[in-house]
Amino acid sequence: MERFAREMVLRLPRLGPARYRVIGPPPRFAHRAGHLWEQAVLPLDSRSCELIYSPANLAPLASRRNVVVIHDAAALRYPEAYSTVYTAYQRRILPLIARGARRVITVSEFSRRELVELLGISPECIDVIPGGVDERFRPGVDPAPALARHGLSRPYVLAVGTGSARKNFAALGPTAARLREAGIELVVAGSDRDYLRGAGGGPRRIGYVDDRLMPSLYAGARALAMPSRYEGFGLPCLEAMATGVPAVISPHGALPETSGEAALVADPGDGSQFAEAVLRAATDDDVRSGLIAAGLERAGEYTWARTAERTDALLTALLGWS
Repeated sequence: MERFAREMVLRLPRLGPARYRVIGPPPRFAHRAGHLWEQAVLPLDSRSCELIYSPANLAPLASRRNVVVIHDAAALRYPEAYSTVYTAYQRRILPLIARGARRVITVSEFSRRELVELLGISPECIDVIPGGVDERFRPGVDPAPALARHGLSRPYVLAVGTGSARKNFAALGPTAARLREAGIELVVAGSDRDYLRGAGGGPRRIGYVDDRLMPSLYAGARALAMPSRYEGFGLPCLEAMATGVPAVISPHGALPETSGEAALVADPGDGSQFAEAVLRAATDDDVRSGLIAAGLERAGEYTWARTAERTDALLTALLGWS
């Protein structure tokens, strides 16, 4: 979600410098202070604008000019993965924002169905505009900087995500054991947030990874494992594919939709099944070569340029401009 917001902030003004004005809170504002700014200050600062495009789930309730990107309804579908306060806030505010918006954008057909069911809005009010893959994620990236920074001296399989229980990293115990027998480590990259609730257990975590090192981290991996219970899109699988890394995904959420036929699908609820799929993706040359070729083709279908162009076309149409 944060990457989506950064990309749109950069790319939309390039498409139409006269159409866009970027408004953001002061850097010191974060979390609750940022929400207060969004609800109280943003509507005033944007009063000369015909639309307010908000790319990160929330938007000012007082405005009827909102075009909001709601990426998923994870807090409503999996409340146990979040704090009680966060879940209550999301349960209250998301339906109000969605029903009062000029238009809602989401990132997958799966998420469109979730928003219809859980927020009570019509599917005709929702446009699906998927995210993309940054050009930095490509074959041939040097893995050495990430390996050195995070002390990764052995072959590894990578998992990427926060400590939320819906990421389901605790289910990777059997996978880590099978990989260990083959001399491969399983590592998880990603920071935690105070409103997230994790399931505990699982493989070694290396914590937050500088965004500049993420292409290098993917490039060094033998495979990517995504055992998530719920994903509104699943950007890590596309970033791995774009870097030439095979992906193994769960059958849940939007992951099959995003990955198409370019990833191995295995149920993390069956520990041995998921472990076997990850091991094949990491060690079987025939399986790897097929997945790498298919993954590169699939990732090439998702670009941030296309995301920005489709968003710009929607906003331009809403404004009645040509």
